[in-house]
Amino acid sequence: MDEKTTHFGFTEIPEAEKAGRVQGVFNSVASKYDVMNDAMSLGIHRLWKDAMMDWLAPRPGQTLLDVAGGTGDISFRFLKRAGHGHATVLDLTEPMLVAGRQRADAASMADSLDWVVGDAMALPFKDNTFDVYTISFGIRNVTRPQDALAEAYRVLKPGGRLMVLEFSQIPTPALQWAYDRYSFNCIPVMGQMIAGDRDSYQYLVESIRKFPDQETFLSMIRTAGFENAKYRNLTLGIAALHSGWKI
Repeated sequence: MDEKTTHFGFTEIPEAEKAGRVQGVFNSVASKYDVMNDAMSLGIHRLWKDAMMDWLAPRPGQTLLDVAGGTGDISFRFLKRAGHGHATVLDLTEPMLVAGRQRADAASMADSLDWVVGDAMALPFKDNTFDVYTISFGIRNVTRPQDALAEAYRVLKPGGRLMVLEFSQIPTPALQWAYDRYSFNCIPVMGQMIAGDRDSYQYLVESIRKFPDQETFLSMIRTAGFENAKYRNLTLGIAALHSGWKI
């Protein structure tokens, strides 16, 4: 039987190798990850994450599972908006979790936070555990995103909410062309200058181009069983928010 393959950026590799390669990328960039996010997006990623919270509208006492949540951005926002609740940050890469724990917000929210090393495709939690599942700029790095969506559905309680924030595709070809020129010519150079790592940021740019467009990903969410699935474009479609409910 032929070995299953997947993409690592623009490179085709055996499926079994992807998780290790992704870990290598984020091990390399963990200490500079937040700085690079600001540089690459000119700080706009903060507005996107705030928009995610606006649509999510966290409520007091809710439990969140934030997958690929390494440095805790989404969990910190969730807990502040909810007033009180609990967030579990899960990430495949331990150095990302370490970087998250070292942030100032982590100390003030320590009683409301758990940090767990784990795989989005095989979550170490029981069925019907969480009120909310989020994944922010992480699902494109998962070897089989459809499996991750199935796991999200499994661990959410009935009535639970899925929300995915991910880079996407600009529907206007001319604007997509201009964005591509910026991404491929500038972001790897920033990676070299700020994080001393051009190759990891070259992969991150390529991974965005390999991720399904908004409508295709919406159909994947529905296939996983989620109802009332919708999406909203952010900044012309550079990023998109997808939402669904477990009924």
